[in-house]
Amino acid sequence: MSQRIFALLVAFVVLVTLPYWMAGVYYVNVASQILFYAIFAIGLNVLAGYGGLVSLGHAGLFGVTAYATGYMLQLGFGHTVSIIAALIVGLIAMAIYALLSLRSTGIGFIMITLALGEILWGLAYRWISLTGGDNGLSVKTRPEPFGFPLADANTFYYATLVVFLLSLAAMTIFVRSPLGAALMGTRDQPRRMTTLGYHVWAIRFYACIFSGLLTAVSAVLFVYYTQFISPQTLALTSSAEVLLMVISGGAGTLLGPIVGSALVVVVKTVVSGYIERWNFLLGAIFVAIVILMPEGLVPGSVRLWRMAWRKRERRASTLPGGAEANP
Repeated sequence: MSQRIFALLVAFVVLVTLPYWMAGVYYVNVASQILFYAIFAIGLNVLAGYGGLVSLGHAGLFGVTAYATGYMLQLGFGHTVSIIAALIVGLIAMAIYALLSLRSTGIGFIMITLALGEILWGLAYRWISLTGGDNGLSVKTRPEPFGFPLADANTFYYATLVVFLLSLAAMTIFVRSPLGAALMGTRDQPRRMTTLGYHVWAIRFYACIFSGLLTAVSAVLFVYYTQFISPQTLALTSSAEVLLMVISGGAGTLLGPIVGSALVVVVKTVVSGYIERWNFLLGAIFVAIVILMPEGLVPGSVRLWRMAWRKRERRASTLPGGAEANP
C-alpha cells in the first residue's frame, strides 16, 4: 500500500469517526463549517488553480444561491424544491457571470469579478423587499433526507460529509478528464491551445459552470447550517477569505483548498476565542506561507517531506566511516 493511499484511508476514518471522539458539539459544528467551506474553496480552485482565473466575486454567486434557498423556503416550498431551484438559480447566475467576466483575463478578469461581486452585495443591501436588507432572511427548519432529521450537529455533519465526499469525487473526475486537462492547457498555453483547434473561451465557460455548481452546493449547506442569510454573506471579505483558503493550501491541487479551509475556519472560529487580534495572526500565517511555501501548504509539505526522505536515504546508503555501502 502506497503512502498516499494509506494517508487517504486514515483521513477518511478520522472524518467518519469525528463526532465520536471530538470533544463537544461546538467542534463538530466547526468541522461542518470546514467541510462546506472546503466545497466552496474547491469550486473557486477550478478557476483560480486549474484555469488561472482569479475571481474576487465568488461570494456574490454564493450569496445568490443562499438567498434563493431562503426565499423559496419563505414562499412555502418544500426543501427539495427549494434546493433544486436554488441550484438552478446559482447556475444561471454563474452563466451570466461567466459571459461578462470571460471577456478578459488576468487583471481584467479580477476587476470584472470584483465589480460583479460588489453589485450583488449592493443589491442584497438595497433590495429590502427581497433580501430583508440588514435583517436578512431566516430559515426555520432543516431537511430530513430519507427520513433522517438534520436538526442536531452530528446528523448535519454526516450529511455535509457525504456531500463533501461527492464533491471531492466530482472534482477528481473533472481534473483527470479531458476537459480538466484542456483547462490547464488554457491556463499555461492559451495561444497554443487555440492553434491546436481548442475553443479556449468555451473550455473556460464550462469550467465556470462546474465551479458555479460546487459554489451553489456549498451555499445550500451554509444556509441550512446558519439558518440565516445576510448581505455580509456576499461581501468582498468573504471572497477574499475563500481565495485565501485556495492560495494558502495550494492552488491547482485537490487537497490544498481543503487544508486551507481548515486553517482559515479554525483561526476564525476557534483561535479567535482566545486571541483578540486573530486577523493579525491569520495575516502573519499567510505571509509565512507565501515566504516559506509559495506553492501552498500541501505541495510545500510534500516537497519538504521528499527532501527529508532523500536526505535520509543518502545517509542510510553511507557507512559510519564515510565509505558508501556496497550495492
